[in-house]
Amino acid sequence: MVVKKNILTYEGLRKLEEELHDLKVNQRKMVAQKIKEAREQGDLSENAEYDAAKDEQRDIEARIEEIEKILKNAEVVLEDEVDVNVINIGCKVRILDMEYNEELVYKIVGSTEANSLKGKISNESPLGSELIGKKVGEICTVETQSGTMKYKILEIQRSN
Repeated sequence: MVVKKNILTYEGLRKLEEELHDLKVNQRKMVAQKIKEAREQGDLSENAEYDAAKDEQRDIEARIEEIEKILKNAEVVLEDEVDVNVINIGCKVRILDMEYNEELVYKIVGSTEANSLKGKISNESPLGSELIGKKVGEICTVETQSGTMKYKILEIQRSN
């Protein structure tokens, strides 16, 4: 079985490491304290606080496992070394939506970091995968649920 590499920018790697540290150091202690306090209340069979704390503990441990798996297979893109002649992961691109004549700016990131509300699109998304390898002035066509969209690449820059 081929293990999928998790492509991350340095910023994404740092955020995951910080979250993992917080979960292991702070969140685990906090939930352990909640469990301890709930146990001290006596009968655990009908103790909602105990059940909620155990559920929270399960969620924390699942997230720790998920982050560790991501980090184990992480491949970091050094944004300082990104070639700005073609679009790749770690680039910030300014594109023109040709239908609405609207300029958009996106950072191309790995799927783990994608967050369209923050302008970060995955290299695996329909738009992201079409943009990869394109140059300034080129037009890319993206098939979406609402039809075909065309974008013109206006600018490529390093995202940092």
